[in-house]
Amino acid sequence: MENREAYERASKRVAAKISFFIHLVVYVVINLLIMVINLVATPRHLWFYWPLFGWGIGLLFHGLSVFSFPRLDGLKERMIGKEMGRMDARARKRDET
Repeated sequence: MENREAYERASKRVAAKISFFIHLVVYVVINLLIMVINLVATPRHLWFYWPLFGWGIGLLFHGLSVFSFPRLDGLKERMIGKEMGRMDARARKRDET
């Protein structure tokens, strides 16, 4: 049982990392395309850095959530476990009366 839970946690972490790397590749490819379009269509008015910057902030937070705060992955499960414990305690107390 413990091995299964560890496997599922590891699987979720790997999926989160793969998701981040896909996001990174899409960010680079799309922003290169936007840069080329900007430089070809309106070279005197550079605007490509705005989407680069905005999307980059989102990518930064995605990376932080995957690599810097891995403990947050189990936050939902821990909160569910605590709530189930409270509900069980209430139910036992109600059954005693």
